[in-house]
Amino acid sequence: MTTNAQGSGKRAVKAVIPAAGMATRFLPATKAVPKELLPVVDRPVLQYIVEEAAAAGITDVLLVTGRGKTSMVDHFDRRPDVEQRLEEKGDLERLAAVRRTSELADIYTVRQGEPLGLGHAVGTAASHVGDNPFAVLLGDEFVDEGSPLLPDMLDLQARTGGIVLAFIEVTPEETSRYGIASVRESDLGEGVVEVTGLVEKPAPSEAPSNLAVVGRYILPGKIFEVIADTKPGSGGEIQLTDAMATLLEAGTPVHGIVYRGIRYDTGQPLGYLQTVVQLAAQRADLGAEFRAWLTDFVGGQKG
Repeated sequence: MTTNAQGSGKRAVKAVIPAAGMATRFLPATKAVPKELLPVVDRPVLQYIVEEAAAAGITDVLLVTGRGKTSMVDHFDRRPDVEQRLEEKGDLERLAAVRRTSELADIYTVRQGEPLGLGHAVGTAASHVGDNPFAVLLGDEFVDEGSPLLPDMLDLQARTGGIVLAFIEVTPEETSRYGIASVRESDLGEGVVEVTGLVEKPAPSEAPSNLAVVGRYILPGKIFEVIADTKPGSGGEIQLTDAMATLLEAGTPVHGIVYRGIRYDTGQPLGYLQTVVQLAAQRADLGAEFRAWLTDFVGGQKG
């Protein structure tokens, strides 16, 4: 097993959320409203992600934004007028919820001039992050708060240095949608593997495993120098997977945690609808009534 002498216990304290994409799958809804602000019941997707980072101890969050996405920053700003109105009405529960959005984290932004790939988006964070390890959280997925993933990833990266990835197990038919890893066993804990190779969106016949990289990464600061030298790859874009593969080949240790909790993927309409239904059904305030209605509705459709 390869380890990194630089794994000196320094834990990442900053997160980068790439959120500059055009979200064409959701048009025309996302023509004026960023996909990251689509509501899951009464919270936008992006808030779930920032809450996930904050729960892991990260309160410095950089949003990589694009044209027409300034409202993402507004969501985490104060709204004294709304707060005053709620306070006057005595609606203290909603008042606390509104104030909480501005207290979750320190939100910073950087503009990605054009969508040139995930690697390019992450590269725009170089001046904010510097040489320190940092987390990357994709802006269209999050995990169940009862089965957190990020704390374990941060702890592992502090121990090993290098790169730590999150994996899920996928079917052979799904490998062409993800970065896929080849791995070997590790003695660093249950569910932890050592990564020996990475390939972006392979055909099922060429996939080295069924372990797919999903939207959580802990990366060393030296990734920025590699991204700057990375040429366009799959889809004509600068791929983060390619930059990570370069570091791996140069001897940087790469480990992964196989996540078996609940992951919500809002990146496509079906996954977004499934997420809304799942979380609405779990709500203490409306779940019972919603589940009863949903049961009646589905039963009626069968007829």
